Amino acid sequence: MASKPGILTEWPWTWLGNFKYVVLAPFVGRSIESLLNREDGSKIDIGYLIIFPFLLFRMLHNQIWISLSRYRTAKGDNRILDKTIEFDQVDRERNWDDQILLNGLLFYYGYMKLEQSHYLPIWRSDGIILTTLLHIGPVEFLYYWLHRALHHHFLYSRYHSHHHSSIVTEPITSVIHPFAEHIAYFLLFSIPLLTTVVTKTASIVSFGGYITYIDFMNNMGHCNFEIIPKWMFSTFPPLKYLMYTPSYHSLHHTQFRTNYSLFMPIYDYIYGTLDKSSDTLYEKSLERQGKSPDVVHLTHLTTPESIYHIRIGFASFASQPYTSKWYFWLMWPVTLWSMMVTWIYGHTFTVERNVFNNLNLQTWAIPKYRVQYFMQWQRETINNLIEEAIMEADQKGIKVLSLGLLNQDEKLNKNGEVYIRRHPQLKVKLVDGSSLAVAVVLNSIPKGTTQVVLGGHLSKVANAIALALCQGGVKVLTLREEEYKKLKSSLTPEAATNLLLSKTYTSKIWLVGDGLNEDEQLKVPKGTIFIPVSQFPPRKTRKDCFYFHTPAMITPKHFENVDSCENWLPRRVMSAWRIAGILHALEDWHENECGNMMFDIEKVWKASLDHGFQPISVVSASESKA
Repeated sequence: MASKPGILTEWPWTWLGNFKYVVLAPFVGRSIESLLNREDGSKIDIGYLIIFPFLLFRMLHNQIWISLSRYRTAKGDNRILDKTIEFDQVDRERNWDDQILLNGLLFYYGYMKLEQSHYLPIWRSDGIILTTLLHIGPVEFLYYWLHRALHHHFLYSRYHSHHHSSIVTEPITSVIHPFAEHIAYFLLFSIPLLTTVVTKTASIVSFGGYITYIDFMNNMGHCNFEIIPKWMFSTFPPLKYLMYTPSYHSLHHTQFRTNYSLFMPIYDYIYGTLDKSSDTLYEKSLERQGKSPDVVHLTHLTTPESIYHIRIGFASFASQPYTSKWYFWLMWPVTLWSMMVTWIYGHTFTVERNVFNNLNLQTWAIPKYRVQYFMQWQRETINNLIEEAIMEADQKGIKVLSLGLLNQDEKLNKNGEVYIRRHPQLKVKLVDGSSLAVAVVLNSIPKGTTQVVLGGHLSKVANAIALALCQGGVKVLTLREEEYKKLKSSLTPEAATNLLLSKTYTSKIWLVGDGLNEDEQLKVPKGTIFIPVSQFPPRKTRKDCFYFHTPAMITPKHFENVDSCENWLPRRVMSAWRIAGILHALEDWHENECGNMMFDIEKVWKASLDHGFQPISVVSASESKA
């Protein structure tokens, strides 16, 4: 929102929320009806029919740029600005598709009102030439002066400051403007379109090509990495007057009073508003190499739809805790395509980049889904992918690699111990995060608790929690005899007196791992607190009970570049397994935490608090779920 919002700031369909697309329904329906009701042998008006598919193409085009940009900035190469993106920018830019809806409505309206726009040919050379000349001349010239006017304090405070709220730009930043500003831009860009229609030189290619050119240049120019190779300007020197670069426009967002041009810097040269550091920043950005991370968190995809939720997927989805959406089934062709890509690609990819206390952090993902980790025939492939990632981290001089989700599964690789045995010379330290996960769970149990139920399957974390509670005098109840015997064999005789086999469900504190079933949840009393001890949350059955988050902590405010949620966790909350790797590097611990190895729980908990990570209280957790 601008600092002093002017008239026509809000979009007319804002109140519709996610149902805003219905504004196109009458026009799309009418175009389909024209096809179905046409007389036999009559000509099909292709231009009319492809308006809606073209709008979908534009959304896909923009999304490709969003994903590419986020992937490249996570890698770090050719980065322009080091400043970070936060949740407020993601929220501000989540309506980037509004301008596509506006264009669609105006295209349909123009078709109905202008007879000359009917039955456009596929190609007309004269129309394409005219469109090009009109853009270079009137459009670029008028935009330059409109843009300078928008930087006058009156218009800037009421409209354009909304766009400049984003110092570090992403591709979609290019179209984040108030409604009134977009009307002005459409009138400007319609000069070539209307002129070719009136002169009867318009074609489908000239229309589609011009809008695609605008989208391409807008998205490219707002990337936070340099993408235009130097050889293009060396081969054709005048090109620097005809095409801007991401670093060129980035200076406009940091300096505000320079580099006003739309896509062609020629008018900045003519009117003396060229930033003198444009060439220097361009060359520095091209030469810049991404910093090698100090810590890597190795995770994996969870469900086929989770591809939309990761940071390089849909920004608005990634900025919220992961939940399955009903409309995901409409996107099954894209989901299927993404599954094929992950299967063919078969290599770890970079998802996210963060900075904390001078540590460079990255998150890498194994292109496998949760269900594949339980398939016997997939285990060797998954282990090989994890091992390749570890070896790559070791070669790059990375200090710590933490194993997230099922990448540290006991059946898969003995909590990472397999890789240490295979490569005893590894310099990178492997961390499964079990010690901090145990500490988080123990500190999540309400004070004064005298007994808890340990449900679900046993694990390294569950065993350590049971041991700590029994030694602390808390009664630990198990419901299955097999698990009771396993736990008892690992306890001292004194601690074992606090381990009980029970068939009752009266306890209101449940520590649950994977495998907790619905029947067990239905038998517990009202108000029971379920505290997960595994990486994945239990399937919620009861609405009158409270389900705590999987082991996690709130990140410090100075933890940078946090603009996406880690799986199902709330904003700025990070899993214990991921934090453990960061603590390992900050504390300069030299041991691996794999296999049966556990750190001192109190020591790890104190380290997390000392570095600013905060426990999630029951109150804050309930607020985040509201």
